[in-house]
Amino acid sequence: MDFTLSSQGESYRRRIREFVEAELIGLESDPGSYDEHENIAEPLLQSLRAKARAQGLWCLQMPRERGGQGLRISEMAACYEEMNRSIFGPVVFNSAAPDDGNMMVLEKVASAAQKERWLQPIVDGKVRSSFAMTEPAPGSGSDPSMMLTRAERQGKEWVVNGTKHFITGAGIAAHFILIARTSDDSRKGLSAFMFHRDDPGWEIVRRIPIMGPEEHGGHCELRFDGLRIPDENRLMEVGDGLKLTQIRLGPARLTHCMRWLGLAKRSLEIAGEYVSRRESFGQRLAEREGVQWLLGEAAMGIQVGRLLTMHAAWQLDQGNYARKEVSMAKVTVSETLHKAVDTAIQLCGARGYSKDTRLEWIYRYARQARLVDGASEVHKMVLSRNLLAEGNDFWHWGS
Repeated sequence: MDFTLSSQGESYRRRIREFVEAELIGLESDPGSYDEHENIAEPLLQSLRAKARAQGLWCLQMPRERGGQGLRISEMAACYEEMNRSIFGPVVFNSAAPDDGNMMVLEKVASAAQKERWLQPIVDGKVRSSFAMTEPAPGSGSDPSMMLTRAERQGKEWVVNGTKHFITGAGIAAHFILIARTSDDSRKGLSAFMFHRDDPGWEIVRRIPIMGPEEHGGHCELRFDGLRIPDENRLMEVGDGLKLTQIRLGPARLTHCMRWLGLAKRSLEIAGEYVSRRESFGQRLAEREGVQWLLGEAAMGIQVGRLLTMHAAWQLDQGNYARKEVSMAKVTVSETLHKAVDTAIQLCGARGYSKDTRLEWIYRYARQARLVDGASEVHKMVLSRNLLAEGNDFWHWGS
């Protein structure tokens, strides 16, 4: 397991770091850079996306023949970490959730015709997308078997009725992946479909207010009341909806980790700069032992998270599912992000708690990390089941 980046991976990592430093970091302190939901304003975003595309930094995760850069997952890990050194970074490079995960799963499972219609416009940056799976209680959350939204077959169409909520990006998405129940089979009861925002028979009930800054399009509640989807817009086979979610969520969880590590490192960067120049009682804060302990512990946690993330990425590059490795990275990195930014705020004092730095933005954003794509407790349950089933083989070396 050699985690040394290839010359290609290192070149992209360096170029992305330079782009972030030159084009993005300075914009974060300008109130005019933000929209009403604390994300980068759309006109500014489009101009920066054009620059990223012109510099060959667009869609790292997609094949070159589709307009991307064709990076391996381990190469993406280093680059995603660099791009989320800025809170604006991932969306500029077309590598932000949920488009990131949607593009990767469509590239893997969609037919050629479906890729041309549904995937390519996302890759080209012409539309945004959303993944509609989570439901309000008593429907499905972390347990897809509880799904209540149903798709009933009527001739060559499927008629969908039900409710989804906390659907990220739905407010501006044009292309949707929908997971719905098509039978009561415990393993093959879910199927996946594509639909367009202009299709009749569904609505956005509300954009759900959250404590943190939002992704573009927010987190929305959707109601389906007779949405008709042609069977040609079904992804994979009938009953393969759970399989599709598993294909999508593994890499998508890991790309979350890659991005979160960038935010964690940025938090310590802000804190490190502050404690290096701030003095109290005749001594710089960075010279105080208690401050050094806090920084050292946070730095060590980030490095542990990086190693877990890169190991999982390496496993995926070998063609393995890496379910254990992704779960361990997801739990560790989500908690590490929260720890890193909390430490940074503590060290920066009132300045860290204010909007004079990006720390308060990152702090509010970080709290969702332990919830999205499976709460930490759910992943720990999965790891426990694996441990009990595998015994000492849980820790085996190799692929």
